This record gives sequence, structure tokens and C-alpha cells, in this order.
Amino acid sequence: MTATTPKATSASPDFCEGIQYFGEALPDFETYGGTPAVESGKVAIANPEDAAAVYQTLLAADALRYLTLQITGSKASGHPGGFASQAEAYAALVMLGHKNIITEVGHHAPGFYSAMFLDRSLEDMGIYTVQELRDRFREKHGLLGHLSGYIPGILAPAGPLGQGQHFAMSAAKLHQDKLFPFTVGDGGLGEPYIISSMGHFNTAFPSVTNFLPVLVWNGYSQEHHSMVSLKTNEQMIAYWQGNGFAEVVLVDAKDFDDQNQTGDYVDSTAFSFEQRLAFTKAVLTGIDKAAKSALGGKLTVFIIKQLKGAGVHARGAKSHNLYPKDTLDAPHIISALQGRALSAEAWQLVRTNAERAGGGPAAKTVVTEFELELPELGELPLEEYAVGGESKISTTAMGRLVGIVGQKDKNFLVTNADGNEASGIANINQALKIIHPTTDDLYNQAPNGQVYEPLSEDACAGLAVGLSLMGARTLWCSYESFAINGLPIFQTVTQAMAELRRPTPSTITLYTAGALEQGRNGWTHQRPEIEAYFASMMRNGNVFPVFPPDANSIQVCYDWALKTKNKGIVITASKSPLPIRTTFEQTHKGLRDGAVVLHEVESNQGGSKKIVFAVIGDMTLMPVFEAAAFLETEGLGVKIISVINPRRLYRPDDTAWDTCSEADGGFLDDEKFAELFAGDALIGVTGGASAMLEPIMLRSTCKRDTFAWKRGETTASAGELMAFNGLTAQALAKRGIELVH
Repeated sequence: MTATTPKATSASPDFCEGIQYFGEALPDFETYGGTPAVESGKVAIANPEDAAAVYQTLLAADALRYLTLQITGSKASGHPGGFASQAEAYAALVMLGHKNIITEVGHHAPGFYSAMFLDRSLEDMGIYTVQELRDRFREKHGLLGHLSGYIPGILAPAGPLGQGQHFAMSAAKLHQDKLFPFTVGDGGLGEPYIISSMGHFNTAFPSVTNFLPVLVWNGYSQEHHSMVSLKTNEQMIAYWQGNGFAEVVLVDAKDFDDQNQTGDYVDSTAFSFEQRLAFTKAVLTGIDKAAKSALGGKLTVFIIKQLKGAGVHARGAKSHNLYPKDTLDAPHIISALQGRALSAEAWQLVRTNAERAGGGPAAKTVVTEFELELPELGELPLEEYAVGGESKISTTAMGRLVGIVGQKDKNFLVTNADGNEASGIANINQALKIIHPTTDDLYNQAPNGQVYEPLSEDACAGLAVGLSLMGARTLWCSYESFAINGLPIFQTVTQAMAELRRPTPSTITLYTAGALEQGRNGWTHQRPEIEAYFASMMRNGNVFPVFPPDANSIQVCYDWALKTKNKGIVITASKSPLPIRTTFEQTHKGLRDGAVVLHEVESNQGGSKKIVFAVIGDMTLMPVFEAAAFLETEGLGVKIISVINPRRLYRPDDTAWDTCSEADGGFLDDEKFAELFAGDALIGVTGGASAMLEPIMLRSTCKRDTFAWKRGETTASAGELMAFNGLTAQALAKRGIELVH
């Protein structure tokens, strides 16, 4: 193939502006490229065996490779190699009408953007030409380096490895008539969560098989060979079969190689044109078979085995990303682009097929471009207990409401890795049943339940937040000490929600069995440092950790959370019976203002000082009330404030709230803050990380100090564990006196 000068001709379609090299027509173009294989008014090719369909799938694959390399080369930055090695598979999916495509590999981003450009999805963000595609790549308000739901037509974010399958399974559960392929790299296959999470999901939902992993087996990871590069085809097939996959479709480029390439992984773009077509046909028919299998009730995987970097600037791990030397002026980049250059007529053909496939641009057709219809919940029957009356378990009070939500919304799912009964929420299991193939009333198990219990926090968090991102209501429950293993995907999704172009239910979590309740279990169960993670995430603007002090408050907090959109709401509460200290109205105020006064006594001595306690949590209130009683006998004034919603206590400029979708700009103003926390000394108290107190400590101007978690230890009681961490009434009272004198 020869290439023209790096300039579009007058005969080139307008969208081709910015394409640097145009090639001559490929062999037999007049025969197989005269009419689009996706006919007008159709959503897919008619027959994957058809020679014209195969030919045009190959053109689409080369177009994807060309654009991927040109846009990354335009910034000498980005990742072309991984996507290039499976371009035939992506092109085949599109030609077969499947556009609800997700990826587990954030490094495939430039390829996905190229696909969104080809089908005109990116016109929704003002990208009409290849030049604009180049200009906006890896730029602010443009095409960020890794995938995000901010981009029209892109279903889900992709960054950390091991997450993409959660989004595909979530979408598949909610839309069982559609296929949700997701690309997964053999480098990422080392993440154990990918296979295990699909295995548990298939056991829980055996009829939901309409997600299709597309394994990109190219032999390399980011910087070296992949850990599965030495497996034989038979071993790879056995691996997937051994993990429950009923149908494994593998297409190996080496079977079609007529250029005597060395090694187990070869580049199909080096084949003769005839063999390139043969390989493309195998991929197209293989994808068709795999898609029909997945939609037909079989757990299926499609594997494309082809050398990483096939058809771009380098091969193997060296193709993974571009460096400053890899500019569009570099000879090796020029050579690679010229090798993939298409004629203007071919570009128009590829564009026509891409925009017709699937019924139109992905930005107009994929499921995440529409808000999922949800059943109305109505007013939940909250039960208000008398302040000062019998102690109640907060989690159990919330669990009753969770059961009602699930009964009204059949898509609603609760996830928990460590068991709901252990967290005081057995009533959730009783109302909604644990999803299990073995029916057992004693253990509240049933195949059609709504409580998902894999023994993996990643799988729990992944499905819960994935479903929320896809538009459904969910609740992820976890022991506070173990939740850290699920936080990466929670963070991914809340960040995605912050920039999402549609409303979706907030992802809600309930963290129980806090450190103070886990004395006898020792430090392995005492990890409230997790709160520092959320404390930092509060500055995103759409993350709200809330700390209800009692069983009344938690009901109001959950009811509020259910009505919010595009937020991450973390409810932390104890599973022990604790005093009722607030009314519903007080929690409404605490959610709005950030905090609420629980107790206030003025000094009984003229001119004496007032000590203010700002308390996060429920059990931590016990030593504070004890300290207050002592201080009052000393003639000092005391105010105890329950900090319910600390995000409200930041100043507006402390967070990025105004950059968030479904923005919430509610903050306590300076005058009300001063009134609420006014005193001569302020002591912040938390059983978790001190960082959660930052909003208060930033704004307070009086003498102040913090009492917070230090480290875990085995103890017989919560009081002994608090004492180990310096959280005692005596220590609090002593420090209060020191601050006011």
C-alpha cells in the first residue's frame, strides 16, 4: 500500500480532516466495499460468513488502529498497543450490532474513543473531525486518559484492573435482552477478582449470562510478558472451563500466519491480504457464536490471541504506551500510520457501518444513555423511638427499612461478604433472602433472593456500586474493618458519578461492627482508619460519610440517602444496643447543618468557661457524656454536639461540589458554624481517624484538640479499647480543663 501526502483531498469526507495519510484502495474494494455491509435501516450485518461483511470488518479494524495510533501520537502519550491487538474483535462486535461494550482495561481508552468517533457519538461533545479528536485527547474537558462515563457512548469508567467485569455483570442483570461484552487483558487476568467474581455471580444468577468477557491474549502486560503467556491454547481453554465457562471460543492468529513469524503470538496485519481476511472471518464468526451462546444461556468467553501492538508502532510490551519521542513526526510512527492508511472511500464506508450498527451512535443507544426506570418507594414507615427510652440497635432499625425497599423494588440488591446476621441486620435476610442455590429457611436462603453474599469485599462492592452506576438501587454492607478491600471500585464509581451526564441512585453503604465493638477480636477487626479514606473523598464534593448517633437517626439518614442522586453515601453505625439521643427532627437538622446539639449546660459560676465536644460516632458519645457530667460538677459549661454529616461543615471552596453532576452546595455558613461550635475550648472526638474532624478544626478559632483512634488491641470491652486509645472520660475532662485555664 502506498500513502498520499499528509493532507485530506477535496474528495475526502469532512470528518477525515486531520487524517495525515490516505492509502490506495485495498484489493477488491470495488467488489466488497461498494455497499455498506450494515444496510440502511438495519442494526447489524446480515451474515458473518458474507465476504463483504468480513472485508468491511477488516477495514473497521484498521480504521480503529489508525485512529488509535494517530490520536496517541498527537500527544506522544497514551496506550495504543493493547487495543490494537484485539481491533478485529471490537470491530466484529460492532458489525454484529453490539455496542454496549465495556472494558476492564483503562489502557484501551484511545481505541474506545476512536470507536465513539467513528459512530459519531463524540459529536455530542463537539468532536466532528479527526483533528478535533486529536486536539481533545488527554486534555481537560476532553478525552481523559482512561475511560469515563463522562464520554458519550461510554458505559463505564476503567482505570484500576479487576473492575470492568462488575460493570458488565451489573448491566447484564438489569438488561437481560442485551449483550454486554467487556475486554479484559491477559496482563489484568492476574487479578484474582475477575474470575472469582464472575464465578460467584454465575452461581447466584445462573440465567444471567448475557455478559461476554473478551480476553485479549497478546502475551504481554504493561512492561513485560503476561503471567499467562506460557499457557498453551489447551491450557487456557481448560482454565476457563475449570472456572465454570460452558463455552470457550478461541481464535489464534498464529493458525493463519503465512509469514513464518516466530513465537506463539503473531501480528495478523503482517499476513497476506487473503490470510488477513481469513483471520478476520474467524474472529467475526467466532464473536457471533460467542454472542449467541451468551445470550442463549451459557456462560461464555471469547479469546482472541494476537501479538500485542499488532498493526501499530511497536510490538510486545514496547507497544503499550507512547513516550515523548513517539511523535507524529517520528519515522516509526509515520511508517506505522502509512501501513494502516485507508482510502477516503474506505473511511466513509467504515463510518457508515459504524453509525448504522446497533441502531445508531452508541451515545444514542447504549443503556447508560438512559435513566433506568425505578419503582416508587413512597414514604417509608420510619419508627421513632422515645428519647431516653429503651436502648435500640441502630443497624436493626435500618435493616427493617432495607427489607421494605427490597420488597418494593425487585431490582434492589444488598451485598455483604461477612454476613448480615453478624451486623445486627438479620432482618434483611429474613425479608429478602440470601441468594443461594440451596433453599434453606433456617438460613434464609433461596435462589431468587436479593442478598448477594460472596466472600469478597471486591465482589460485594463491585456489584453494588456497579448496579448503582447502571441506574439501580443497592446497599453494600460491610464490617468497617474489612471494607477497605472494596473501596477501590467504590471510589471509581463515586468519581464517575461526579461527572455522569445522567442521574442515577447514589451508591449507599452501611459499615457496621466498628473497632470499638470488636475488642475480643483484636486488631485484625479494628481498622477504623478507613474513615480517613472517606475524609479525603469528602473534598470531591459528592461523597457524604454520615454518622447517626442512634436508631432514630439512622432511619432518617437512610431515608435521605435513598432520595439523593450521583453521590457516595457511607453510613457508619454500631450493632450494639445504644441509648436513643435524638428525634427525627434533630437528624433532619444534622443532615442539613452537619451537626446537632445533644446536650448543653451553662456554667453555674459567673464567668466560667464552656467546653464544646464535637463527637463523631455513637459509642464515642458514652465517655463524652461521662466527662460532661464531671465537668459540670466543676462548674464548667459543656456542650455536646453530634457530628452527623461532616461534609456540610466544610466551607464551599474546600470541596469540588460545583463540578459535580447533581451538585449539592449545602454547607453550614460561618455565622451558624460559630454559633454551633462557640465556646472557650473545642475537643473533637472520634473512634475513627482524626481526619474526619478536619472540617471543624479548619474553621474553629478557639483553643482545640482532638481525641481519635490510634491502634488496635485485644480487649474485653469497648470501654477498655477506648481507654487503650486515650478515649476516656477522665482524659477528656482533664484536657478540657487544661484548655480553658
